[in-house]
Amino acid sequence: MAQWLTVVGIGEDGYAGLGKAARRALLGAARIVGAPRQLDLLPLCIRAPRQAWPSPFSLAPVLEHRGTPVCVLASGDPMLFGVGASLARQIPTDELLVLPAPSSYSLAAARLGWPLQEVSLLSVVARPLAALHAHIHAGQRLLILCNDGSSPAAIATLLRERGFGPSRLTVLEHLGGPLERRIDGLAQDWALNEAAALNLLAVECLADADATHLPLTCGLPDDAYRHDGQLTKRDVRAITLARLAPRPGELLWDVGAGCGSIGIEWMRAHPSCRAIAIEADNSRQQLIQHNRDALGVPALHLVCGAAPEALHGLERPEAIFIGGGVTIAGVLEHCWQQLKPGGRLIANAVTLQSEAVLVAWRETHGGELTRIAVAQAQPLGGFDTWRSALPITLLELHKPASAVPA
Repeated sequence: MAQWLTVVGIGEDGYAGLGKAARRALLGAARIVGAPRQLDLLPLCIRAPRQAWPSPFSLAPVLEHRGTPVCVLASGDPMLFGVGASLARQIPTDELLVLPAPSSYSLAAARLGWPLQEVSLLSVVARPLAALHAHIHAGQRLLILCNDGSSPAAIATLLRERGFGPSRLTVLEHLGGPLERRIDGLAQDWALNEAAALNLLAVECLADADATHLPLTCGLPDDAYRHDGQLTKRDVRAITLARLAPRPGELLWDVGAGCGSIGIEWMRAHPSCRAIAIEADNSRQQLIQHNRDALGVPALHLVCGAAPEALHGLERPEAIFIGGGVTIAGVLEHCWQQLKPGGRLIANAVTLQSEAVLVAWRETHGGELTRIAVAQAQPLGGFDTWRSALPITLLELHKPASAVPA
């Protein structure tokens, strides 16, 4: 099919800021779809019927007119947190033309003098603020597309709670248009409750002495988590995640998740990593919900239920961690069956009974057994001695890449 859809990036300067190709596409369109604010930027000489996106959002107004000349209006660069990416997943590239304008990020970097390649580009448009936690580090610069006028104040509160009150904030409203405005301040002193609905927030992260610093490496401090004692401890967690070896875009099952630490740190390894935490205990489910938000991965999916029943129907993963329940009939069998070819399965055992299960599995399925013993120096009278934690037996299995899918 010939090219029929044109996605036009339009800025706050409206029709006057568009190039010739974008103007020709709009003049020749049989239908124009966009947000009301963008549609209102068009002059009367554009005579095609105009249609606002439905609520809840759907691509149907575009897909229903496949084959006829349709223009979609998008803010700035449609392929950067924009509708262009959604359309490109549905429409072959030879039917689609994207004409970008400067993004809000580009305009903000130009105003601030920040090298764009050294800045984290984030969005809280229809996304939870908690995801920002993973990006807050001393000295980092963030450009954040805001959901609405209340977002800057909410982000300032989040920064203060993390101990990043000295961070420098800049709200940039209506970038590139006649109403453009800049508001500067510190997170700890932020008093602007409501900015313009269309705004971007620039953050230069600066920490105070009591700030919570979260390293990029796996093995976060144990006190970073709320838990009831059912926690894979820091050193064992770091070893376990090293064996799980997260890669971009992969999915992990964290079975018997406890407080969710393995799934959380799997997702922190790369923005595209995904995890499903399976946990039957109600109180631990609440701990997982708190920890995933506090540690910046609110997209972690929590399945409330017990394995193996709760595993049925889940998307097949590239990696599985079993932290509890290896002695439950069917858990190891179902996990191994559903693991994708080439995937990794790691199971940890503390008790003799669970260790015996792992030893038996190694005899029939192969893999590598590792004993992990950690001791810490602690006071004994006027001296110090080693206090050993319970040893952990770890089974690492790799599924052959040629395995027949279940």
